Amino acid sequence: MAKTVIVYFSGYGHTRRIAELAAQAAAADLVEISAEGEVSEAGWSQLDAAQAIIFGTPTYMASPPWQFKKFADATSKKWFTRAWQDKVFGGFTNSASLNGDKQVTLISLQTLASQHGGIWVSLGLAPANTKAATRADVNNLGGSVGALVQSPADASSDEIPPGDLETVKLYAARVADVAKRLHG
Repeated sequence: MAKTVIVYFSGYGHTRRIAELAAQAAAADLVEISAEGEVSEAGWSQLDAAQAIIFGTPTYMASPPWQFKKFADATSKKWFTRAWQDKVFGGFTNSASLNGDKQVTLISLQTLASQHGGIWVSLGLAPANTKAATRADVNNLGGSVGALVQSPADASSDEIPPGDLETVKLYAARVADVAKRLHG
C-alpha cells in the first residue's frame, strides 16, 4: 500500500479542516506546518517515507502564505539529494473569494512538485458548470490542476461548501490511488 502524507498550513482553521477530511479519504498522515513555517523532524521523516505528498495551503494575495513558502524553501535540501524524485504529488488551496487567484497558488504547488522530479496528479473531475449547479456540487469552482475550496471570510470552518469538501475528498483519494498503482 502506498503511503500518502498531507503537508499543510492553516491560518484560520479552514485549511486544517480540509486537510483532515482529505486525510480520511486518502488514509493519509497529516504533517502541519507551524505558524512559524516549521515542520517537525518527525514530519520531515514522514514526508521522506511517503510515496505521495499532497500540499495544502490557503491562498493569500494570489499565492501561498509565507509559512508555506518557508516550508517550500526548506525542501531545497530534499531537492539537492533528489530525495523526493518520482513521488506522486497533488495539492489543494482555499481562499475567501470564489476565484481569489487560487489557480496561481496551485501552479506554484505543481511547480514545486515538478522541481522535485515528482509526478503531479490532476483533479480529474468535470466541472459543475450548468445553470442548475450549486455550491453542493462536486468541482463547482471548475478546477483541473488540483482541488479548489472557497471559505467565505466570515464563515467558520464548519460552513465550507459541501461540494468543495467532497471535491477535496475525491481528489485526495485519487492521488493516493495513483500512488498505489505506480508504487504498489
